[in-house]
Amino acid sequence: MDKTFLMAILCILLIGCKQTSNKNIEAQVQNKTNEEQLVEEKLVISGSYVDDSYSSRAEGYDWVGVKVKQNKDNSISVSVRSRADLKKPTCTYDTKAFKINQTSYETSYNGKNIIFEFSLDNLVISTKNPDDSNLLFFFCNGGATLGGSYKKTENGLDPKQIDKTSFTKSLNLQDIGFNVSSIIKEDKNTLTVYAYGLESQNYDESFSIEGEKVIDVEVEDLNSDGSPELFVYTQSAGSGSYGKVYAFSVNNKKSMSPVYFQPTAENSKINKGYMGHDEFSLIENRLGQRFPIYKEGDSNANPTGGTRQVFYKLTEGEAMRKLEVDKIDEY
Repeated sequence: MDKTFLMAILCILLIGCKQTSNKNIEAQVQNKTNEEQLVEEKLVISGSYVDDSYSSRAEGYDWVGVKVKQNKDNSISVSVRSRADLKKPTCTYDTKAFKINQTSYETSYNGKNIIFEFSLDNLVISTKNPDDSNLLFFFCNGGATLGGSYKKTENGLDPKQIDKTSFTKSLNLQDIGFNVSSIIKEDKNTLTVYAYGLESQNYDESFSIEGEKVIDVEVEDLNSDGSPELFVYTQSAGSGSYGKVYAFSVNNKKSMSPVYFQPTAENSKINKGYMGHDEFSLIENRLGQRFPIYKEGDSNANPTGGTRQVFYKLTEGEAMRKLEVDKIDEY
C-alpha cells in the first residue's frame, strides 16, 4: 500500500480522535457548569446547621449549631451557639459575612479571614489561610474549634438546650478591648458592655433593652483623639424595625462614658417620612444611618419616597459627648 495513502489515513484518524476528545472535555465542562448552576438555583442559605453530635443530644452529648440569615446587602448574619443546659457553652460567636461568590461568604477577625462555604445541605467553616486555622479555637473553650462541617436541619436548634445569649462580639482598638453581649433572662433582654485596658478601671455596665435586639457592634476613633468609640446598634421587635444606637467614648484611655444619640423619631432635622427600617454603619470618621422615606399613605412594606442617608459627627456636649447631624443626602 502506498505510504502517502497510509499517512493520510493516520492523520484523519488522529484528527477524529482529537475532535472526539475535545467534545468530551467540552461536554464534561458543560455538565459541571450545569450542576453548579443547579446547586446555586436550589441553594437556600438561611437556616440552622448542626454538627455530628447534635443527633445524640438526648444521650447528653454536647453540640454546636450555626444560625444563618441572608441580608439584603449581599451579606449574611451568622450566629454560633451550643448546648448550655448541662455546662458552660462550648462555642459562641456572632458576625456578619460578605458574599465572595454564589456559595461562599467571608468575614475577618484581627486581620484574618474566615470563610463560610455552603452547599445544598451543608456548611463548612474554615480560614482562608490554612495557617490561620488556630483562630477558630478562639471562639470556643475546652479545646473545641469553630471549624468543620455542619449539616442543615429543618427543625431549628433545640430551644431547651441552646445557649440563651442572643448576641456576643469582641473588638479591640488602640489597646482597648471590648466585649459586648446581650442575653435573654426571664423573657427580658439585657445588654452588657465590658471594656478593658483602661488606665483607671474597667467599664462593666448592663442596660435593659426590652423590645430590642442587638444587630451589630463597631469600634472606631471618630474624633481622632487616640481613644476609641464603641457603637452598639439595636433594632426594635415588630414590623417597624426601628433602629437605635448605644454609643460610648473612651476618655484619654482612662475611663469610658456614654455618648448621647438623639432618637431619629425625635430629631426634627431628619424625621420627616421616617418609619423605621434604618441601618447604621461607620463610614470613615462618621456614623452613617440610612432609612427609607415614607410618603403619606404609604404602607409599612412599601415606602415610595426614596432613601435618606444621614452622617453624624462626634462633638463635645455640656454634660457628655454627643452625635450630631453633620450631613444629609437623599436619593
